[in-house]
Amino acid sequence: MLRVAVVGSGPSGVYAAQSLVQQSRVPDVRVHVLDRLPCPYGLVRYGVAPDHEKIKSLQNNLRTVLEDERIDFIGNVEVGTHGLDPGRLLELYHAVVYCVGAAKDRRLGVPGEDLPGSHSATEFVSWYSAHPDASGNGFALGARSAVVIGVGNVAVDVARILARGAEELRATDVPQAALGALAVSRIREVHMVGRRGPSQAKFTTKELRELGSLPAAEVLVEPEDLALDPAYADPSGIAPAGLPAVNRRNLDVVRGWAGQPPPGRDRQIHLRFFLRPVELLERGGRVAGVRFERTVPDADGGVRGTGRYEEIEAQLVLRAVGYRGVPPAGLPFDSEHGTVPHSGGRVLRDGVPSPGEYVAGWIKRGPTGVIGTNRPCAKETVTSLLDDAATLMLRPVAADPLDALRESGHRPVPWPGWMAIEAAEAALGLTLGRRSVKIADWPGLLSAAGSAAHL
Repeated sequence: MLRVAVVGSGPSGVYAAQSLVQQSRVPDVRVHVLDRLPCPYGLVRYGVAPDHEKIKSLQNNLRTVLEDERIDFIGNVEVGTHGLDPGRLLELYHAVVYCVGAAKDRRLGVPGEDLPGSHSATEFVSWYSAHPDASGNGFALGARSAVVIGVGNVAVDVARILARGAEELRATDVPQAALGALAVSRIREVHMVGRRGPSQAKFTTKELRELGSLPAAEVLVEPEDLALDPAYADPSGIAPAGLPAVNRRNLDVVRGWAGQPPPGRDRQIHLRFFLRPVELLERGGRVAGVRFERTVPDADGGVRGTGRYEEIEAQLVLRAVGYRGVPPAGLPFDSEHGTVPHSGGRVLRDGVPSPGEYVAGWIKRGPTGVIGTNRPCAKETVTSLLDDAATLMLRPVAADPLDALRESGHRPVPWPGWMAIEAAEAALGLTLGRRSVKIADWPGLLSAAGSAAHL
């Protein structure tokens, strides 16, 4: 039997496990999917906005994989603690596939970035997604104005949640504390700001259109911003050759907003372009606004500064400018790219493949692509692993890795424990007159797992 540990239960980890059991080259395979959290699904549970029911339904597909009798989900096991480093894992399993994502936010690198009231968008997403590590305090929802820096899908999600009425989120699984805070939010202006133009923004058209469908919010765009984008300003309406189809569609959406008078709703989403943050402004020890430099397109497809500046008032600033990988404990790391060095998914130590160690997902290729991109990425890694399997299986491993994990000080939460958490969240929803409501803290999750997890 080939015994494999997959570290991380997000899409890349689940797809890696699926590829391992849906192949015939090595017919007898057993996979343990380890996760630091007692809950599976990674960013599908803790990164997808609660009002995106269709994407969240992907959990059902991931569940089907994890319920395969050859796969065991084992939560509440953190690699790098209690002596569980890569060396120890290779004593327990023939191979280990690290699918640990990119957990760190990119920083702006500007003065004032660490002022109270300034947060990464991931902190805010974790809060409304009930991540047990999230801080429940500090978001200035009593503010009048918020700035979201970035024009990708995360920025759109954050802006949309800020502009939504809490009653619209009541039917979702957003945690009760977050729902209560959003219900009394005084934010009426949300400024989503990018340093480049609408033809270069990273959001998908579906996400962008959702901003215009909010019942209590209107989208406003600045003609001065749009005029700077050569693709937008083209009077024929035909974007330059080579511009991806999604960017062409985005331009059409923005044109529609620019050509219509605002309906005069309670909240405004200001979609701004060609503004680069240079400083977060302070008043009374907190964020009071953001100073931007006006940019214009350069000859190389980027932007350059103009020396003209604009300030936008804000008592809450959320930075959504991308993710970066964190060095996994005991593994080599390319700090420039934020990834683990690899060849076809094989971890490279000093340029040489390390027997039994593999990577997939964002820690392999960087934070690029959509959820589905993880499937071929994981398949490539598993193909490399299967090529190596005959040699890997010559090495003896633990008869029962789960017992070894317990002996090393871990308190694993296997699949029945997760099922108990799901049941507890459904029961919580009933008591609150809502659907299933996420449990947002470690003690609550582990208590819900209870005896079903054999803690």
